[in-house]
Amino acid sequence: MAGEITETGELYSPYVGMVYMFNLIVGTGALTMPKAFATAGWLVSLILLVFLGFMSFVTTTFVMEAMAAANAQLRWKRMETHKEEEDEDSSTASDNDILTQDNYEQAEKQPILSVQRRAFPNLFEITDRVEMGQMASMFFSKVGVNLFYFCIIIYLYGDLAIYAAAVPFSLMQVTCSATGNDSCGVEADTKYNDTDLCWGPLRRVDTYRIYLAVFTLLLGPFTFFDVQKTKYLQILTSLMRWIAFAIMIVLALVRIGNGQGEGHPPLADFSGVRNLFGVCVYSFMCQHSLPSLVTPVSSKRYLTHLVFLDYVLILAFYGLLSFTAIFCFRSDSLLDMYTLNFARCDIVGLAAIRFFLGLFPVFTISTNFPIIAVTLRNNWKTLFHREGGTYPWVVDRVVFPTITLVPPVLVAFCTHDLESLVGITGAYAGTGIQYVIPAFLVYLCRKDTQLAFGYGTVNKHRSPFHHTFWVGFVLLWAFSCFFFVTANIVLTETKL
Repeated sequence: MAGEITETGELYSPYVGMVYMFNLIVGTGALTMPKAFATAGWLVSLILLVFLGFMSFVTTTFVMEAMAAANAQLRWKRMETHKEEEDEDSSTASDNDILTQDNYEQAEKQPILSVQRRAFPNLFEITDRVEMGQMASMFFSKVGVNLFYFCIIIYLYGDLAIYAAAVPFSLMQVTCSATGNDSCGVEADTKYNDTDLCWGPLRRVDTYRIYLAVFTLLLGPFTFFDVQKTKYLQILTSLMRWIAFAIMIVLALVRIGNGQGEGHPPLADFSGVRNLFGVCVYSFMCQHSLPSLVTPVSSKRYLTHLVFLDYVLILAFYGLLSFTAIFCFRSDSLLDMYTLNFARCDIVGLAAIRFFLGLFPVFTISTNFPIIAVTLRNNWKTLFHREGGTYPWVVDRVVFPTITLVPPVLVAFCTHDLESLVGITGAYAGTGIQYVIPAFLVYLCRKDTQLAFGYGTVNKHRSPFHHTFWVGFVLLWAFSCFFFVTANIVLTETKL
């Protein structure tokens, strides 16, 4: 993410890579999808979900093609450097050496492609983990690189704001309900306002801000240091996530099967499409992490097919989670964080499960917050870095971590509307990362590949959508999304 070529890491099988990609895409954003589905209507939601899933798959193949092109250029440069070093070390040459050199010079006059095809059949193999920042510096102009980092930074700010709001909001919902008149949690017809009392004279919004302050004090300091996610922590959070998702789907199916479903979602309600769009884009986000996921895959022969299968499974899962939710609960009772709907005694009789689901976002998000904060801080450093320059200690250790931490916390202090935060982050920064950047990357990498290796060169990881039409279609769709979401926000605010 910070624009460096990093170690590939331990190799794993293609099927393990599928699981990792599934876990990356199906994250906390999925918990805001049921309410967005209920607001926009089930038919419109289903159509948009399938279409956005397809578009995300297209741009995922774009990024993989750009990764292969970047690997080819890096590999070719290494071979050229190695060849120059060998030439410098050779001070004398025999007649055979001269003959060999003449043959090489003749080969040099031929198109590079013919030499490459004869001697280096695996030039486009993805073996080096080239992050998106490095690819941007290879294929974009200086202005393009700065715009890339600007988009990544805005997206990460949105991510941190969502995380900073989700944890205190979940704690407020669980603890305020548990300490009020209803000891079981949120009842079916209960609608709380921020001004309602929570603990004695403290209002719910005051409790939320107290939790936000504690969250910031506990996790904020990690922004000032280096922190890495451990393997065991990743396994633990993934296990908790799938237990929580499985419990919610099963409970909703049981209620619907018993005829206790309360939901009667509309067929279509276009007023809710704006947030649905942002939520869906956010929930399919993986392009920025593809180098870390794809490069360690041991065999990449059927990589595109496996990624397609992953997207089909993810679509099926999102559909199952959202449809069971909107037919189990009334649209007006669905909460921004879907897990909180299971804090009701009539839904879950066992208190331990109610608290596990209610506090599930707290555990998983708290482990991810420091990672994203450090990533954002490193991107700020890379954006302003100058070749050969170093930052003063105060700038490096104080200024960059501070500008990383303060803005998302301020946003979370002002609002805990998770659906809107996810919608705006996905609709703007998410659209740039998921559509605009991959489209320009693949277009420019194809031009560079033709110039470097000759026309007709075939990238073995070329996207199935290799016609230029698809690049233009993705960019047109991205522009339409920006225009639609902005117009919708302006019209909504004008009515208010």
